[in-house]
Amino acid sequence: MEHAAVPGMVREQRLNEWIEAYSDPILRTCFLYLSDRGQAEDALQDTWIKAWKHMDEYEKNNIANDKAWLLRIAVNTCKDYRRSAWFRHIDRSKALDELPPQLAAAEPEDRSLTLTVMELPDRYKQIILLYFFQGLTMQETADALGTSQATVSRRLEKAKELLKGSLTGGAAYEG
Repeated sequence: MEHAAVPGMVREQRLNEWIEAYSDPILRTCFLYLSDRGQAEDALQDTWIKAWKHMDEYEKNNIANDKAWLLRIAVNTCKDYRRSAWFRHIDRSKALDELPPQLAAAEPEDRSLTLTVMELPDRYKQIILLYFFQGLTMQETADALGTSQATVSRRLEKAKELLKGSLTGGAAYEG
C-alpha cells in the first residue's frame, strides 16, 4: 500500500512544480494564440489536466524538456479551442488589454510586435511564440510542435520575413 502511494505523490509534486514554473509562460502563449483571456485561462487549466493524464507517457518516454512537452500540449489545446464555433465569434481587437499586467509587454514597441505576431498565420505564429517568446531552441521548438528542425528553420525564416514586412510597411502575407 505504501509503495502505490509514492508514485502518485511524486506525480503530484512534479505537476505542482510545473504549475509553479510554467504557468505564466504557458498562459502567455495561450493568450497570444487565442487572443482571449478567459479562453487562455481555460486552455491553461486544460493543459494541466492533459499533462496529468499523460504523465505515464512523459515518464515512459523520458522527456528531456519539460517546458517543450508542456508547450506542445498547450499549443494543441489552443488549436482545439480555435476549431470551435464559439472561437470564430470573439472580438480579438481588444485582446492585449485583457492580458494580466505581469504578462503584458511593457514597452509600446513590444506591444506593437506582439499585436503583429498575433496576426500571423498559425504556422508562423507558433514558431515565433515558442522560439522567441519562450526561448526554446530550434530542436525544442520542433519537439513542441511535433515537426522537424528543418521545418522549424524554414518557418522561422518565413515568419521573420512576414514580421519585417508588416513592421516596416512592406507586403503582408498573402498565402
